[in-house]
Amino acid sequence: MAWIYLFFAGVFEIGWAIGLKYTAGFTRLTPTLLTVASMIVSLGLLGLALKTLPVGTAYAIWTGIGTVGTALLGIWLLGEPATAARLACIALIVSGIVGLKLVA
Repeated sequence: MAWIYLFFAGVFEIGWAIGLKYTAGFTRLTPTLLTVASMIVSLGLLGLALKTLPVGTAYAIWTGIGTVGTALLGIWLLGEPATAARLACIALIVSGIVGLKLVA
């Protein structure tokens, strides 16, 4: 169950990272409220996952999911460049996440 909590904590981290872009510096109410809610849910789920998972592994995977998801959504939603080097770096992060899961 901890891995499921951790996965969704990462998904909500993506939500608040992308949400920050839509808050326009916290000047737009609805995006700001949704972003703050995503932050709270993400940290709450991470806390639940940390009851049984090692902190170093869980934190690295949480941030990795957030990083990969945010980078991919930045490309897809925000028109950020999808260069070969950038995609290769994202693939390296994914391989690190998988590796940490396999050895945990």
